[in-house]
Amino acid sequence: MLRWFRSRYLDVLGSIYIYNEHRGYTALDRVLDAVRRRSPDDAHLIGLIARHRADERKHYVMFKRWFERRGTMPMKLDRTFGHIDRFIEIMFRRTIDRLDTQAVVDRDDLFERLCRVISLTEQRGYRQVEILLGNAMVRSDSTLTRIFEVIHRDEPSHWAPYEGWLRDHGRRPTRWWERAIDGFVHSELLFLKLPFLFLNPWIARREDWADAGETQPADLMPAAFPG
Repeated sequence: MLRWFRSRYLDVLGSIYIYNEHRGYTALDRVLDAVRRRSPDDAHLIGLIARHRADERKHYVMFKRWFERRGTMPMKLDRTFGHIDRFIEIMFRRTIDRLDTQAVVDRDDLFERLCRVISLTEQRGYRQVEILLGNAMVRSDSTLTRIFEVIHRDEPSHWAPYEGWLRDHGRRPTRWWERAIDGFVHSELLFLKLPFLFLNPWIARREDWADAGETQPADLMPAAFPG
C-alpha cells in the first residue's frame, strides 16, 4: 500500500510539473518573440529571457526522460493544472492561448503586469522546490531528487529579467494583493487539484509527448539530464 501511495504521488507530481514546464517554455517563446520585435537592441533582456526559456525546456526534457524510465506516459492534463495559466487568467481575464502577447509587451503598463506575474510564479516555484527537496517520497527517488536540485539551482535566474525590467523602469514593488492571488492559485492547485488527480482513477494518459513535432534550437540538448 505504501509503495502504491508513493508511486501514485510521484506520478501526479511529475505530471503536473511536466505540464507546467512545457507550458512555461512555449509561453516564453511568445514573450521572447514579442520582446525582440519591441526592443531588438536590448540584447541583455533578450538574452536573459532566452536563458529562462532554455531552462524551462531543459526541465521539461528531464521530466520526460524520468517518465520514459518509469515506462509510462504523464497524465493528460490541461490548463486547469497550470499555475501560470490560472494566474494569467485572473490578471488579464483571458487564457494564455487567447492573450495577445505582442500587444501586452508593447504597452509598458501591461508588460509591467506580465513581469510581475512571471516573477511571482518563478519565486513561488523556487519555494515549492525547496519544500519538495525535503519530502521523503521525493528523496526516495534519486533521479527525481536530482531533477529538483537542478531546478532549485536554475530558478533564481528566472525571475531576474522581469524584476530587472521593473527596477530599471522605475515600476512599483509587488503589492500584497498580487502576492495574495499567487498564494490563492498555489493553494487551489495544492489542496484541490492535486488531491483530485491523486484520487481519480479515470484520468487518461497522454498518447504522445507534448513536444512532438517541435523544432528546438541546437543548444537545447537533452544531455543535461541528471542520470
